[in-house]
Amino acid sequence: MDTNYHDAAHRHEIFISDEIKSFINEHNSDYRVCTSCGGPILLSTDVKPPKSTDIEYYVGDHILYVSVYQAPFIDRIDMDMVPLYYDR
Repeated sequence: MDTNYHDAAHRHEIFISDEIKSFINEHNSDYRVCTSCGGPILLSTDVKPPKSTDIEYYVGDHILYVSVYQAPFIDRIDMDMVPLYYDR
């Protein structure tokens, strides 16, 4: 893995919306922002386990993992990334 790319992703600031923070805490699970054919998507780590290269953001007692490959392109994590089948 390119260390410079990983370091650049760590320096990039990502805003996590209050709705997402509430969603994570209400569902009592860790989540991961990962790649899908439709763009970045938020999935439970039960569905998509974290990778060692992911960047961790703490939300209450839970962790929101962000793929190091998605991080440079994301400025905000919000409900648009939650699949429609989740109980919102």
